[in-house]
Amino acid sequence: MTRLIEEVTSFFSGGDQLPWCSRGTIQVLTVQSVRRKFFSHEAKRESIIHLSRALVHSRQQVDVQRGIDMLKASLLKNSSPLEKRETIYLMAVGYYRRGDFPKSRILLDNCLEIEPDWRQALSLKKAIEDRITKDGVIGIRIIATAVGLIAGGIVAALARRN
Repeated sequence: MTRLIEEVTSFFSGGDQLPWCSRGTIQVLTVQSVRRKFFSHEAKRESIIHLSRALVHSRQQVDVQRGIDMLKASLLKNSSPLEKRETIYLMAVGYYRRGDFPKSRILLDNCLEIEPDWRQALSLKKAIEDRITKDGVIGIRIIATAVGLIAGGIVAALARRN
């Protein structure tokens, strides 16, 4: 029974393979980030990336949005294509977690322009496309059920009348 519930939950939640990050980990990384602000520019940049990565993998929408905002700010400071690619990918993860699949897909396309064979980006893009397809099928089923119920109600009302 538990397995059935997990499968149904996985079906409706998307069942992606992206890791989640706990609040405790985010708090530790936040403290580390604050401590490193007095160190070199490189150490500060690295701690911001680690914290942003944890935030976009959080189950809390507030944390995910905070991670996206931090990544947007750091994107302006990135100079190397590798750093830019990683930042854009993490933003795509954040938008995926928020359910903004079109925005996430656009960002992944930007990542794939930088590195066309990047497996992480390709995997997330496939998960997004699968999710969009699944959401469309669920929507069609809901509409078909509603139409069936309405038609059944009309038929029942006509049958009672006669």
